[in-house]
Amino acid sequence: MHTILQPEGWAKPIGYANGMAATGRMVFVGGQVGWNAACEFESDDFVEQVRQTLKNVVAILAEGGAEPKHITSMTWYFTDKQEYLANLKGIGQVYREIIGRHFPAMAAVQVVALVEDRAKIEIQATAVIPE
Repeated sequence: MHTILQPEGWAKPIGYANGMAATGRMVFVGGQVGWNAACEFESDDFVEQVRQTLKNVVAILAEGGAEPKHITSMTWYFTDKQEYLANLKGIGQVYREIIGRHFPAMAAVQVVALVEDRAKIEIQATAVIPE
């Protein structure tokens, strides 16, 4: 379905891929934050916001006929690198719960702020549904 791009001799990444190649119909998910369908935050906890953000990504994928296994790329934007690093175990748990053991190409970036003041995380994704 997708081909992981791993140059020979490179250390294997944990929890992401350095690159992916895919052919098919593309689905683009705009930046999602950790609020519910009514655009209301239910928690200020970092891991809970990641959980809701990933659920939102999956819901949009489904609207486009895609599943988490079709994700080829994700960009994670967060407002506090230390909070992100301090919660890696919990993030990993909710990621596997919602996305599974599928690890696309990823980037993680600390930003000064997100448009939604209560948002601690925003995730953008691209998926490719095989032909």
